[in-house]
Amino acid sequence: MPSRTDHHDEESPLLPRRRPTPLPITHLLTVCLVRLAEPIAFCQIFPYINEFIAYLHVTDDPSQTGFYSGIVESTFALTQLLSIYTCSRLSDSIGRKPVIIAGTIGVGLATIFFGLSTSLTSLLLSRSLAGLCAGTAAVMHAVLGEITDKTNQAKAFPMYGLVWPLGGIIGPLIGGSLSEPAKRFPELFKDTIFDYHPFFLPCFIAGCVSLCGVILAWLCLEETLPSKAKPKAKLEAQEQEQANVKTYADEDQGSDRSSSPSPSPSPSRSASSSSTITLTSPDQNPKAKPTPSLLTLLQIPIIRSLCLSGFTLEMNAIAFNVLFVLFSYTAVSDGSGGGGLGLPPTSIGYALATSGFISITIQIFLLPFLLKRWKAESIYHFSMKLWVLVWIGLGSLGWVAKLGTTYDETRVDETESRVVLWIGIGIVLALARFAGLGFGVSMILIRNNTHDSEVLGTTNGLVQLFMCTARMVTPTIVSSAFALCQEPPLSNLFTLGPVSLGSYLWVALCVGCALGSL
Repeated sequence: MPSRTDHHDEESPLLPRRRPTPLPITHLLTVCLVRLAEPIAFCQIFPYINEFIAYLHVTDDPSQTGFYSGIVESTFALTQLLSIYTCSRLSDSIGRKPVIIAGTIGVGLATIFFGLSTSLTSLLLSRSLAGLCAGTAAVMHAVLGEITDKTNQAKAFPMYGLVWPLGGIIGPLIGGSLSEPAKRFPELFKDTIFDYHPFFLPCFIAGCVSLCGVILAWLCLEETLPSKAKPKAKLEAQEQEQANVKTYADEDQGSDRSSSPSPSPSPSRSASSSSTITLTSPDQNPKAKPTPSLLTLLQIPIIRSLCLSGFTLEMNAIAFNVLFVLFSYTAVSDGSGGGGLGLPPTSIGYALATSGFISITIQIFLLPFLLKRWKAESIYHFSMKLWVLVWIGLGSLGWVAKLGTTYDETRVDETESRVVLWIGIGIVLALARFAGLGFGVSMILIRNNTHDSEVLGTTNGLVQLFMCTARMVTPTIVSSAFALCQEPPLSNLFTLGPVSLGSYLWVALCVGCALGSL
């Protein structure tokens, strides 16, 4: 006759419901707000960087402005790529908090110094310093992982993921709205430092955001590295970890009972074993699997495909950000060769900010809806195909500006065709953000195609390495290609009426890149 206990076990669920750990809201918001400093500092230069290059008289040839602005934009990504691993290793030794504070201070000071630059050398120096200090991004990820667990990551990581799009909105708004304040508000800024350095105000505001992040981190950010954490915080972390491990052990035990008649270890033994694996380093754990090398991972076809597709996805996205600003800033040509849209920095900043709002809306509302109805692979391939339409649409905007707009020597006049132009800009920006769905889906594909959880972090890091490489080289490549197309002989090739097809060869280059990623 079965006992009451046996009867209870038969009726109780085999997989006990996992109790979610409450989110550390204060700590999570602190991490998000401190992280916000980097995208603001990175993006705030985009609306005015071309005018800054022209103001400093770096080159006497306006068609070469894009080449130098591309170098300045690439410098940040290059130095950040070089410092990410070093900052991560340093945080493992001295703690997360001091590395984050030092890096955020560096980003703030370098951003302020950028606005005071008087030469290309000082621009590159300040941008390089900002990129080096922004290597703390990986440390932020580590903090987020240490303050969350599997029961609350689904809420924490989306909140953290909104930081970069939000910074992509705030940064261009600051750069486009506050550049050259003496021209807009002469009664306030005439004959001041903001008149002598017309691009200092947006850099100063962005730098102050970083320095406010330093104060916030100093006051509210707790150390999460176990060896450096305070005893109370360390004890709470261990208790939370043991509670979670016990839940996982109960799940495993229930799963084993339902699928196999073989005996399973007791919950206490499983929890003890799991705690040992979690709280000790891989070197101290004799059962830990050795981490595969990068070359070993690249020999796996699916991982190699994810790396290459991540590279092309990042290349398309960065190329669009660079070329949209460059193409929008370039004056409408009164001849057959070259030319752009002739928009002022303020309009460019508003366009980029609107684009950021579109991106956030799509990520929050549209992506979950699509994932419920289609496979992630299908969404990813569709989003990559959209890049072809994006590049064709962006090139077509130049034809609209040249064929249907009355223009003066530098800027598009206020005419009816401007309405058509802005409708076209809105469509192109929306298409680009829909194509950007690939970033969110790619993380799902990496997770689904990495069957061994022991190498999930390494696989993500490898894909990020390829994406960072694309972020580093793309601005220089595409801005140089654009600059070459703005001058003879390319700007005079294949003339079709008032438009030279040769001046749009950069569009063909980008379309080829998009087709190659399919």
